[in-house]
Amino acid sequence: MTTYSYVAIDRSGKESKGSIEAASLSRAADELKKGGLTVATLSESGTLDRDIDLSFLEAKPKARDFSVFCRQFVSIIEAGVSVVSALDMLAEQTENKRLSGAIQDCKVSIQKGETFANSLKKHRDIFSDLFITMVEVGEASGSLEISMTRMAEQEEKTAKLSSIMKKASIYPIIVTIVAIGVIICMLTFVVPTFENMFSQLGGELPALTQAIISISKFIQHYGAVLFLLAIALVVGGRYYRKTESGKCFFGKIFLKMPLVSKLMIKTASARFSRTLATLLAAGISMIDALQIVSGTMTNIYFRDALLAAKEQVTMGDPLSVCLKQSGLFPPLVFHMTGIGEESGNIEEMMTRLASYYEDEVEQTTAQLMAALEPLIIIILAVVVGTIIFSVVLPMMNMYSALGSL
Repeated sequence: MTTYSYVAIDRSGKESKGSIEAASLSRAADELKKGGLTVATLSESGTLDRDIDLSFLEAKPKARDFSVFCRQFVSIIEAGVSVVSALDMLAEQTENKRLSGAIQDCKVSIQKGETFANSLKKHRDIFSDLFITMVEVGEASGSLEISMTRMAEQEEKTAKLSSIMKKASIYPIIVTIVAIGVIICMLTFVVPTFENMFSQLGGELPALTQAIISISKFIQHYGAVLFLLAIALVVGGRYYRKTESGKCFFGKIFLKMPLVSKLMIKTASARFSRTLATLLAAGISMIDALQIVSGTMTNIYFRDALLAAKEQVTMGDPLSVCLKQSGLFPPLVFHMTGIGEESGNIEEMMTRLASYYEDEVEQTTAQLMAALEPLIIIILAVVVGTIIFSVVLPMMNMYSALGSL
């Protein structure tokens, strides 16, 4: 395949520049014409002319990006603009480069005769199964605007939950980093100063002081190694967390941690309820909905529980019973699900449940921060206080010895 650079005019009269890979110059021209472009110039790219693929450096679209895209898409479509023109406009004004490029590719695919949903399937690294399914249902039912509106609401709720979690984690992370920096500075610069003074005075140092001095020397000699080791642990941990065993390991830890487990369960319950309500409202069957919802779970144990529930529901078991048997979801979740199943209005029950747990996540996060802030400060005070006490202790012993003379 050869890369060709082109300058072309689209159907709206705008100039478009870029590159395309094709087996020959004529094939490249045909592909551009199929995409609705009138070729002005087309030539083989030189080494310096070719586009460098730096997509791996670009940020992945966030929930907020998708919610804005869906809202704008609905507004443009309701104004009577075609899907192709709407995507063309949105591709230009979308800030996230990866999402913008995917939208542009979808526009070209639709011009070639593909459906919107099939065009999205070519970019599964950008668009989730939930997003693709909602568009597919909207196209099939002729209610694409309704599906995109529901998807916008879904992404807005997801963005709100993510924002709450991020805001909650900023303060502990900053305080922890500052605490580690203070401790390292004290062990690297302060303790060695007093060590020289103690060596000149002579005499045997207390065990605590000797231990702190030993730690200080170790950090001074192997600080760079420890720093590299810490980076390796972080990188290795992130890689390991993506593996199946890593997902199981960290998933179990989060479910066992006293302060974090409640937040994890409530967050999973909120995401499960909101996503299931969105899919059922769009007319997706319970089986397919559970398959998609399981893919939105960040904790592998909740994912596996929903996949198991899907199999049991396929065999005829009520979803509420399956959720109860999993032992992961709070009683309110399977009780409300059972009420929805009995009344035939499970979609409304899931919506109410989602709103309840979204509020619970916000309150639990605030409570968690209220507990973590003093805890971190106390730990910092204990560590720093221990270092200071180990420095002061020899001087106290010396003054006591002088006073007894």
